[in-house]
Amino acid sequence: MFAARAIGDFVDRYPSIKMLALSFLILVGFTLILEGFAVHVPKGYIYFAMFFSMAVECLNLMRGKKNAA
Repeated sequence: MFAARAIGDFVDRYPSIKMLALSFLILVGFTLILEGFAVHVPKGYIYFAMFFSMAVECLNLMRGKKNAA
């Protein structure tokens, strides 16, 4: 809770991060719905998708800083 303001400001500053966070929420929600219907989704797939998306977004943010300078 102590970092909520800083994280919220960061997400507001970068709209692509806001979309990434929304997609994570949709991914987790969809996974919970599937688990409710007794369809097992390996957690490794979920974690890899989240990690890959975050890595790509970090590269985009770094590229944006480099182009701005």
